[in-house]
Amino acid sequence: MSKAPSKYTSVSIPIVLNEKIKELIKPTGFVSVSGFVTYLLRQVLSDSSQPQPRGDIFNKEGEQNVKDRLRSLGYLK
Repeated sequence: MSKAPSKYTSVSIPIVLNEKIKELIKPTGFVSVSGFVTYLLRQVLSDSSQPQPRGDIFNKEGEQNVKDRLRSLGYLK
């Protein structure tokens, strides 16, 4: 049984953020910025038990939380 092709859309992010993500994912299993961002969005959306205000995702504490989570999953050293 063949799988139907996935449908995708484009989301624009600032170039500076894209470059930071590229550096962040170098030592991980992520092969693309899109894959990493998709992973993060799935994590945020699936965590319905702890809704976060929109601003918390991109502040220093939110960034550290993401790094800690990636480290615990073995994606970062």
